[in-house]
Amino acid sequence: MDMQAVVIDLPPLDEEGYLVEPKDWNEAVAEELARRENIQLTEDHWDAIRFMREYYEEHQIAADARFVIKHLSEKLGPGSRNKLFELFPYGYVKQACKIAGMKRPRAWSTG
Repeated sequence: MDMQAVVIDLPPLDEEGYLVEPKDWNEAVAEELARRENIQLTEDHWDAIRFMREYYEEHQIAADARFVIKHLSEKLGPGSRNKLFELFPYGYVKQACKIAGMKRPRAWSTG
């Protein structure tokens, strides 16, 4: 049996690989974007991503990293302050926002 990776057709992306329209996001899109970033999504990744999506739905803007850090700390304990950066080692904007289907936050650095 041939076990090739399934590659999905993604909605339109900008030149940096972020979704043009966050409403086009779904979990299959997240899986493909994570694969392109060489990230295997774990339950902790999904917890952060789902929090970011809920925040976006409520506020129509990407959550600041400090809100995601606070959320993870509340779920995983105070020793997990750096968990966001362990989950997304190349940065909150570069990986977490991209995989969660946010437009690239233009006013933020790539960290």
